[in-house]
Amino acid sequence: MDLDTLDLFDATVLDDPTPLYRTLRDTAPVYRVPGTDFFLVSSWKAVTEATRRPAEFSSHLTGVLVARAGAAPVTFDLDATGQGLHVLATADAEVHSVHRGIVGPALAKRVRGLGPVVTALAERFWSGELDGDRIDWATGMADRLPLALLAELLGLPGEDVSRLLTLAYDSTEMLGGVVAEDRMPALIASATELAHYAYLAVTGAKRRIGSPRTLLDALVAAVRAGTIDEPQAVLILVQLIGAGGESTAGLIASAARLLATGPALQSRLRERPDLIPAFLDEALRLESPFRGHHRHVLADTRLDGVDLPAGSHLLLLWGAANRDPVAYPDPDVVAFDRPRGRAHAAFGAGAHFCIGSALARLEATAAITLLLERTESFTLIDAEPPRWVPSLFVRRHVTLPLRIICR
Repeated sequence: MDLDTLDLFDATVLDDPTPLYRTLRDTAPVYRVPGTDFFLVSSWKAVTEATRRPAEFSSHLTGVLVARAGAAPVTFDLDATGQGLHVLATADAEVHSVHRGIVGPALAKRVRGLGPVVTALAERFWSGELDGDRIDWATGMADRLPLALLAELLGLPGEDVSRLLTLAYDSTEMLGGVVAEDRMPALIASATELAHYAYLAVTGAKRRIGSPRTLLDALVAAVRAGTIDEPQAVLILVQLIGAGGESTAGLIASAARLLATGPALQSRLRERPDLIPAFLDEALRLESPFRGHHRHVLADTRLDGVDLPAGSHLLLLWGAANRDPVAYPDPDVVAFDRPRGRAHAAFGAGAHFCIGSALARLEATAAITLLLERTESFTLIDAEPPRWVPSLFVRRHVTLPLRIICR
């Protein structure tokens, strides 16, 4: 692949970014996208170093790289005034610690004992979506299970899940850089609707009396205690809904696709279901659900020998770093016995390591265990090839039709 003629948003590159990742790692681990202030960071060394320098590389989401038809990409400024409100995943230092201290313990408390609930939800979706010998694993299971469980944890009405799924995916579509001009008004409307929904949910929860029962109650309790204010609580809820299901949905579908194209892997896991956790870590490493996350450069500095001006942007490519042979020998194959199998960067790294990683593992384990237990085999369908979401930000399936041979 020639970086001089690279089109980051070419459909072939978005569908299979592995050749791009390899070229970037080998030739330009910190690569400036021509004509922009965006740098792609691809090697394990450079990505992990950046996560360890939060004083220079802020987690504030201040800009995204956007494709333009027939022209070079541009940076879309998300914080022109520099006064944007950043919460949880996009907050820095003490603010991030405060928000994580509210959500983390509340989430951990509720994850314990959720196993039966997750299994019941997965079985319900399987029964409802299996159509003869066919199921669309992406739309029928991977998309639905995470947000249904998130609604349960937050205390949101189950009947809202379908609409929230649309709003959540619209919000991450805006960050993916591939938005048709006539699509933008609908995405802006979705972002507005999601913010209004979160505001109503927070204000409604404030009227409840009693000890916190849900994650939403925990946010409201923090508002009452003066730890955060109401706008922060609303934006934290928006972030939980908007991104809470992405990583899990990506994992559940990508893991199934790896198995559908690897009958030997299916057989191995049916014989040794205790290997499913190790397999899921390999699925996370090989097809990182978030292709990368953004960093804002706070001062003139250098990374891996490359000058970075203040105000520029980094995209830390988890997916590229996770296939770096320096960190993972023979990186393109599934191996159950990697010495540092859980040390991948699919859930981020450092202080911003994914707060919902344990929940994602729980859901993916339930879904993949069910898929293996209920089938003798499953494959892709030649006439209905799966499709990826066209995005520079997420690695998730739009569709994943599977042909099922049930037990």
